[in-house]
Amino acid sequence: MNTLTLAFSLALAGLTLHPSAPAVQERVVANEAPFVLDSGAKSTTLDSLVTNMNETYVDPDTAKKIEAALRAWQATPEYGSLTDPADFAKRVNEILRAQVTDAHLRFRYSPAKLPVRERAGEPSKAEIARYERETKFVNSGFEKVERLQGNVGYIRFNGFWTPEEMARPLSAAVKFLANCDAMIVDLRGNGGGDPRGVQLFCSYFFSEKPVHLNNIYFRNGQKVEKQEFWTLKKLDGPRFTDVPLFVLTSKRTGSGAEECAYDFQCLHRGPIVGESTWGGANPGSTVRLSDHFSCFIPVGRAENPYTKTNWEGAGVQPDVKTEAGKALQEAHVLALKRLISDAKDEERKVDLQRILEDVSKGV
Repeated sequence: MNTLTLAFSLALAGLTLHPSAPAVQERVVANEAPFVLDSGAKSTTLDSLVTNMNETYVDPDTAKKIEAALRAWQATPEYGSLTDPADFAKRVNEILRAQVTDAHLRFRYSPAKLPVRERAGEPSKAEIARYERETKFVNSGFEKVERLQGNVGYIRFNGFWTPEEMARPLSAAVKFLANCDAMIVDLRGNGGGDPRGVQLFCSYFFSEKPVHLNNIYFRNGQKVEKQEFWTLKKLDGPRFTDVPLFVLTSKRTGSGAEECAYDFQCLHRGPIVGESTWGGANPGSTVRLSDHFSCFIPVGRAENPYTKTNWEGAGVQPDVKTEAGKALQEAHVLALKRLISDAKDEERKVDLQRILEDVSKGV
């Protein structure tokens, strides 16, 4: 799977892939007949799920375990008695979770008939148009850029789009914050996205000398292809190489956003402040299984080049633990303390100390 297809799939899935976030729902067409979950629909859907898992799931052995569990369930009275499609989806997910800890692996039911793609695994023209409209409407996920008290930069965005789509708002953001003495990156609620977007963003916080960020091992048939991600030499904006960095996380920080936080943490670029993240490290895409059922199937596995592991199941653990709602204030306090410690001018120290007292009080 190429990263462009992966990016489309993630974006069309809403970019927020953690369980607490609502999936994008297809609207039922007024004249569309109600869906009836009969034995044929159940059988067709499970057959398709088993086939796709065996052909594409990142771990073939796990796919076989899941197939065995699903086939065993098919022989039970419970399977035969299920007629509610939502209950059917819930039960399939329970079986999947019993076989593997994989936060991205998710079976979904859609009340509306799912569109058929001209080419499997490739977005349709309608999906591309929808994606482009949504990208512009949400400004590629960028929500807020601000200069906080004490000359501390703050940037918040909700997803990692393709580098081409992130380039404009990201360049504008870093240019606005170019003179800041410290930076706070807010990934609370960021659901991830394109790994190349993570690569682009992280590059602004390292020198021009390439730094190895992450590896992703993609399954391609019976082969596994390794893709390396290094920081970029050329950027459209200033670098924050020596600027103290603080990264905010929450339970709703997922997927590629977790990679971003994990990359910074493993490279000792700056502390993670907030809550443990969602815990999903296996990228993939949504597969249409039948008219009303789909499944997000992971086809890749992230592996940090230094720890030789990832954050799957455990999440990224913060260096400074605090409630998500208090993370920004905590990071601002830490940034000001760092600036006071580094300041060589006494007048500057006095000003920063006064600001620190106000921020500590929530003023």
